[in-house]
Amino acid sequence: MPPPPKRYETDREWEETATPAPPTFSESRLLPIEMPPYMSLRFGVDPQTIAITGDGIVRYVVVAHNKSGGAVNAFYEGVRCSTAEMKSYARYNNGTWQDTPKPEWKRLNDMNSSYTRALSTQALCRGNAPRDSVGAMVQNLRNPVREVQ
Repeated sequence: MPPPPKRYETDREWEETATPAPPTFSESRLLPIEMPPYMSLRFGVDPQTIAITGDGIVRYVVVAHNKSGGAVNAFYEGVRCSTAEMKSYARYNNGTWQDTPKPEWKRLNDMNSSYTRALSTQALCRGNAPRDSVGAMVQNLRNPVREVQ
């Protein structure tokens, strides 16, 4: 497996900080991720789970529902805006978190699921950097802005 792509010379020594346990989330606080109407699942982020780390990762919990409101799955993930990558740390199913056995950074453009790419461009990243604050991310989730990335 090749190493993750590097964007800047200063990126050479980058190391990810320790990942805390998944934060508690609430379905009642979810802010929807704007997705195409043909999608069979709805996705939302609990804004109280969004955190920007000192190493430039934006971590959050995203919740997926089918359109009839049945099954609920949640994912504790991180996005690295500087390299357009994401990592899934854990999955919530049947009331418990299960850690991802070997979490790895994956390029957003190489992924089958489009919700992480949509979340990154709508709210979390501004170009190759996280937005200035969690508040700015939440504002963009509530009112997605179409920006040239």
